[in-house]
Amino acid sequence: MTTPLAIEVTGLTKSYRGRTVLHGLDLRLAPGQIVGLMGDNGSGKTTLLKILAGVLAEWEGAVRISGHEPGPESKALVSFLPDASFLPDAHRPADSIALYSRFFADFDEAKAQQMVDFFGLPWDRTLKEMSKGMREKLQISLAMSRRAQVYLLDEPISGVDPASRDVILRGILSNFDEDALLLISTHLIQDVEQILDSVLFLRGGEVLLHGGADELRAEHGASLDALFRKVYKS
Repeated sequence: MTTPLAIEVTGLTKSYRGRTVLHGLDLRLAPGQIVGLMGDNGSGKTTLLKILAGVLAEWEGAVRISGHEPGPESKALVSFLPDASFLPDAHRPADSIALYSRFFADFDEAKAQQMVDFFGLPWDRTLKEMSKGMREKLQISLAMSRRAQVYLLDEPISGVDPASRDVILRGILSNFDEDALLLISTHLIQDVEQILDSVLFLRGGEVLLHGGADELRAEHGASLDALFRKVYKS
């Protein structure tokens, strides 16, 4: 039996108030890889992730997540980390872990506790008392502790210092199932380049460039960061 694609998108179009954000986008991503989702502001990255996560409706085209249309079945397979804080300020790490345990059948509470310790987060402090970097690490701990088939991370290292970015990436890698797909949106390409198997460049809601990281570096004789700057400068 052929393993279904982790993500299969055909002719995906999405508009807001008459402005088209995604233009007939086609995309096929196999499981077992880490893919960087790159693009300038307004390129459609967050919109695409929200549609794949099943939290954004009223679009045109076809979308499949491991063979399922966006809905309850696909949501059970997808772990989505949005680009905004989504946990109550009054929560301590144990409260958030308990919340995820109630909501997600595939949530691994022990793994979440291990990640909280790995990140050195204080168990006795509320999110309101935590720094932005600490909150980011807690949310990543929760997202990566699900036994998902597809992980969608929207700007997981934005707004934190370089040292924290490195720790966050190590935490993600140490808890990533190699048979799953990890799609990570970021503008900090230099920080994530070393972990990527392939990259997807979006511009104006369309796929500008898609390919293996090593192949693109060899073809263009440049790092992905340099290639990104060249592509979006033209």
